[in-house]
Amino acid sequence: MKVLALNGSARKNGGTAAMVAAFAHGTREAGHEVDVLDVARMDIRGCLGCEYCHTRGGGACVQRDDMDEVYPLWDAADVIVIASPIYYDSLSGQMHCLVHRTYAGDKPKSCKAMALLLCSGAKGVYEAAKRIYRGFMQGYYGVRDLGVIEATTGEALSGEISARLEELGRSLFERVG
Repeated sequence: MKVLALNGSARKNGGTAAMVAAFAHGTREAGHEVDVLDVARMDIRGCLGCEYCHTRGGGACVQRDDMDEVYPLWDAADVIVIASPIYYDSLSGQMHCLVHRTYAGDKPKSCKAMALLLCSGAKGVYEAAKRIYRGFMQGYYGVRDLGVIEATTGEALSGEISARLEELGRSLFERVG
C-alpha cells in the first residue's frame, strides 16, 4: 500500500513532526511504502484562482513549483495523512496552500482513506481543522475516515501518543483493505 504523509509544520523537531515520525514508523513496520513530505520546507505557492487547470490545463496547474513533486504522490497514494500544527484554530498556512492547489487535479485518483493528525500547545482548539478535513477533504473525496488524532505538543514530544500512531500505521491493511 502506498501512503503519503504531509507534514505541515515548520518545526523540524516539533510535536507534529514527532506524530508523523511515529505514524511512518508503524506504517513501514507493516511493509507499506511511505512518502513523507515536509510541506513547510517546500516552495508551494497559493492557488491563483485562474482556472487554467480546468480550462486549458487539462487538470494541470499553471504554476511550476514543488507541487509538481506532490501531485504524482497525491494521485498514487492509497492513504493520505494530513498532519498540521494548529495556527489560529486551523491548519498551517503552508498546508492550506497545498490543499488549495490540489483543486487542479480534483480528487486524488487512488486514495481510499485519509487521517488527520493535529498538534497544538493547548487542548480544545481543533474544531475548525476537523471541519475542513471532514467537510472538504475526506468528505468531499468520499474516502474512508481513519480518524483524527489530536495531541498537545507535550503529549506528542513525550511519546504519549506514539504507540497509538504506530498502531494506526501498522493496521492500515485491516482498516483500508
